[in-house]
Amino acid sequence: MKLKLIIALTVLNVASLFAYRVDTLFIQSKAMQKNIPNLVILPDAYEANNNTYSVVYLLHGAGDDYTGWSEKAPNLKQLADRYNLIFVCPDGGRTSWYFDSPIDVSMQYETYVAKELVNKIEQLYRAIPKKENRAIAGLSMGGHGALYLASKHPHIWGAVGSMSGGVDIRPFPNNWDIAKRLGTLDSHQQNWEENTVINKVEALKKANLKLMIDCGVDDFFYKVNMNLHQKLKEEGVPHDFILRPGSHNWGYWNNAVKYQMLFFSEFFKKL
Repeated sequence: MKLKLIIALTVLNVASLFAYRVDTLFIQSKAMQKNIPNLVILPDAYEANNNTYSVVYLLHGAGDDYTGWSEKAPNLKQLADRYNLIFVCPDGGRTSWYFDSPIDVSMQYETYVAKELVNKIEQLYRAIPKKENRAIAGLSMGGHGALYLASKHPHIWGAVGSMSGGVDIRPFPNNWDIAKRLGTLDSHQQNWEENTVINKVEALKKANLKLMIDCGVDDFFYKVNMNLHQKLKEEGVPHDFILRPGSHNWGYWNNAVKYQMLFFSEFFKKL
């Protein structure tokens, strides 16, 4: 069965210094047998030349959808122009946590993002098909997803970032539908151990990724991010780690994404 795709919407914005295009794509996932929406944000230069571009895959948090970043981070489209890159914002389900659920065949978002989505983007857009030109980042659930996917698929992404990431799910056994994806912690502990990012440090070490983690000091994920930072240090995994004033909200993430994109831009420039 071939993946089906519909480009449903194209928007052109020509405000003063910035002009960008936003495509809404619906991709038929073979893994989940359903149509999944995604946003693709193209910089102004994309329309003006035939160059190829680096891509940042940007994952939303729990309870949100593929429109979250575009609607709540007004600087995102300007960042596409500033750094001359493509953003891809997939729908990850309200509470998928971006792994392939071992108990629910309808929630296979690791396969969707890492395989189906990346392949289709590179078929349809002038995206450079190399890991050195792909990065992945996300906030909250999406921060977990970015680190998780990069650790599991290091041949796909060369750089990864997490903003306020839920990098250890085990302290939150009753939150955000995680038990619906993995089974309860009491009865399916192995599923939780295998799918929490903090247990992927060895894989991150072997992956040789450029890695950036940030979190607000008033965030309820502050402790798990500190624990991950400490474990990465102990294992000798190079990474940028930033703590700033802030909580688990869009005020923090609108600021954080600017630092993340600067980090990725420097990574792409060194190629």
